[in-house]
Amino acid sequence: MKRALHRLAIWAEKITHPLTSTSQKPPVIEPYLGFATSTGVVVRGRVLTGLRRTTPDPRHGRFTNFRQMVGLFLTDEVAGVRVRAISEDRSVRTDEEGYFRLDLPRAALKPGWHTIALDIPGQADSAVMADTMFTDPDARYGVISDIDDTLMQTGAYSVLRNLWTSLTGSALTRQVFTDAVDLIDRLHDGRNPVYYVSSSPWNLHAFLDNVLFTRAGLVRGPLFLRDLGISPTQFVSSTHGEHKGAQIDILFEAHPHLRFVLIGDSGQHDAEVYRDAASRWPGRIAQVVLRKANPRPDAAVDLALEDLRAMGIPVWTGEDYTTVELSNMQGASKA
Repeated sequence: MKRALHRLAIWAEKITHPLTSTSQKPPVIEPYLGFATSTGVVVRGRVLTGLRRTTPDPRHGRFTNFRQMVGLFLTDEVAGVRVRAISEDRSVRTDEEGYFRLDLPRAALKPGWHTIALDIPGQADSAVMADTMFTDPDARYGVISDIDDTLMQTGAYSVLRNLWTSLTGSALTRQVFTDAVDLIDRLHDGRNPVYYVSSSPWNLHAFLDNVLFTRAGLVRGPLFLRDLGISPTQFVSSTHGEHKGAQIDILFEAHPHLRFVLIGDSGQHDAEVYRDAASRWPGRIAQVVLRKANPRPDAAVDLALEDLRAMGIPVWTGEDYTTVELSNMQGASKA
């Protein structure tokens, strides 16, 4: 099945590329939300030949929404372009999919959001501002949350339902759970960093930024999305579990002095991913919070939750975050 989908994706890309390519235009930088580490600052993004955005309107029907959402995936990435942090005069070249990660030395800035100017050297009018979050030194713990069916109603546990919801809706129709907004705000507490990990592709970064932060009012935090990686040699860069586990590792390494609250749902193997992370990082998980999203019982989820509890990690499960009890939060920081 995966091989057939791979061939279909390659075929579709070949057919649509001549119709969607904007290679005659100068490349542009699409910055992603960056984050700080214990030693520096990570600035991320992608270089494309043009930015694609949706224009949600309550009068739009499902076909218009579908056309706009599909358009987000018809990007033309640019490899080998040098992207520079202007103030530091440091640069890095984009990879084969147009992505870049620029690691900068830690600046003496106050906690919160700051902007870093980026440009493509030698190209006029290429400068953009990249937002980067500096962690508060008084943070007691960090928060890592899944998105689909954890914070936003999607139906990700059903492939067909997920595709229907994702491709025929818009930023106006996507529903973020109000109890999730309250829970994240409570956990953030004005100082604790919040990160969002999803298997959604990077093409949806601007869309999710709008839905989650601008419209729903969730605490803003860096998004860790997935490179679909459609090429002749690979279909997607990793599985859901591999991707999520790798991002958890990145964040744990970035904040060696913090323990983390992990939030997910029962529909996409989050319990197993968090159990495996607990095995790799003993003592680093302060609590696991899991929304019951899949209406069908899942023995693998129950077993993973039992394993987490056996490790001494508090676990909460339920259908409504209003009943979440936060355990072991006092002194959650390792330091």
